[in-house]
Amino acid sequence: MIRNTKNYLLLILKGMGMGAADVVPGVSGGTIAFITGIYEELIDSIKSVNLNALKLLFSFKLTAFWKAINGNFLISVFLGIGISIFSLAKGLEYLLHHYPILVWAFFFGLIIASAIYIARTIKKWDTGTVIAGIAGIVVAYFITVISPAEANTTWLFIFISGSIAICAMILPGISGSFILVLLGMYKFILSAVGDLNIPVLLVFIAGAAIGIIAFSNLLSWLLKKFHNLTITVLSGFMVGSLNKIWPWKQVTETFIDRHGEIRPLAEKNILPGTYENLTGNESWLFGAVLLAIVGFALIFVIEGLTKQKK
Repeated sequence: MIRNTKNYLLLILKGMGMGAADVVPGVSGGTIAFITGIYEELIDSIKSVNLNALKLLFSFKLTAFWKAINGNFLISVFLGIGISIFSLAKGLEYLLHHYPILVWAFFFGLIIASAIYIARTIKKWDTGTVIAGIAGIVVAYFITVISPAEANTTWLFIFISGSIAICAMILPGISGSFILVLLGMYKFILSAVGDLNIPVLLVFIAGAAIGIIAFSNLLSWLLKKFHNLTITVLSGFMVGSLNKIWPWKQVTETFIDRHGEIRPLAEKNILPGTYENLTGNESWLFGAVLLAIVGFALIFVIEGLTKQKK
């Protein structure tokens, strides 16, 4: 695909959207890739980093290697993801700490619209697709209710965490950050990003690189051979993940972060009127509903702009 400078800047912005989503436990960068129209190209491009491409690289056929892996596309998207993670990690951490209901409400609307958007791309509904969709919902819901583990900060486990989390990050509806929460590694990795702990980040990135190349091959094959079923499962993942993104929660378990502050570790969903964790028992209902509507509408605005561009 021939792209100009404007197209690559747009890819960087889409990558930034993916990075911002990946920082938030419960929201997937894969969702953003899907709704911005770059998902399948991203999977195929990552898959193309294979033995043939590496032979070109080690033979110093750099131009052929870059073309084989769709390098301009990949570098633009991953540059955006990197910019977003390192620039927004602190800001999103602050917003989630001080305005959790408003942040989750925005993403709740975003995910509902995204699930509808993806479901509309399914060309044929039959018994198989319905079962696949239900299976996706059940699996994603089960993941959201698993109790988090304790952190294991050995080098091997950091590597494994990167391999597992990156697979979830490119699956719409399953959050890589939430997988890190389940592994007990979220606050450890977030601290490493904030503190620029290079050794930890390099081991984590190495694990992520191996994991994403291996998993992208499987996902690309599924999209080519069983496109409808795969898309249906991915849509189900997004619906099942809504349990994690429900804005009104009551904290049932906490941990103390590196600054000595008490942070939530485990939560349960409750109704807005019974929210007890804010001063004055505020539920932020009006603002939450408004932001959920904004998040919902944003998907279809993006869809409209994409159609106009095409």
